[in-house]
Amino acid sequence: MTALIVTESLFGNTLAIAEAIGSGIAEVRGRGSVRVLHASQAPAALPADVDLLVVGAPTHTLSMPNAGTRDNAARKGAPQPPGPGIREWIQTVRIPDGVGVATFDTSIHSRIQLGTAARAAARALRRRGAQASVGPSFWVTGMEGPLADGELARATGWGRTLAERVTAVR
Repeated sequence: MTALIVTESLFGNTLAIAEAIGSGIAEVRGRGSVRVLHASQAPAALPADVDLLVVGAPTHTLSMPNAGTRDNAARKGAPQPPGPGIREWIQTVRIPDGVGVATFDTSIHSRIQLGTAARAAARALRRRGAQASVGPSFWVTGMEGPLADGELARATGWGRTLAERVTAVR
C-alpha cells in the first residue's frame, strides 16, 4: 500500500516537512511506499493503492492559502506556485472509503492558535466525506521561514507514528 502526501509550499518550508513526514513513513513501510506531490500535480481520484493520505499547507490568515494570500507571498519573494493549491484540490478530490486521512501545517508559533491550515483542511476534507484527523503544526520562525530547530526530526517522528497506526489498523 502507498501513502500519498499532498502539499502546498510557497517558501519551501511545508515541502521540507512533507518530505520529512514521508521519510518517517518510509522507515516503517519501505522506500517505495510514499509519494509527495504538490497539489497541482495530485490526482482528483486517489489511486487504488493509496491507503494513507496526508495533506499539508502553510497557515495563511488562520486557514489554508488562497489566491490572495499566494499573491501576497509572491510579492514577498515566494515563487509563483505552479497551479491550484490545497484548497482547490480538496474541492475536487475523491477519497475512497477506508483511506486514512491526516492533515498538518506550518505556522508561526504562538501561545494561542486560533486557526490553522491543518484544521481548515481537515474540515474541508470531512465535508468531502473523508474521516480526516487534524495533525500537528510545525513551526517556522517567520513568514518565509526557516523552520524552527527540531521540526524536521519531529515531522519524521510523526510520519513514523502515522505509518504505524495505519498499518496496525489494516
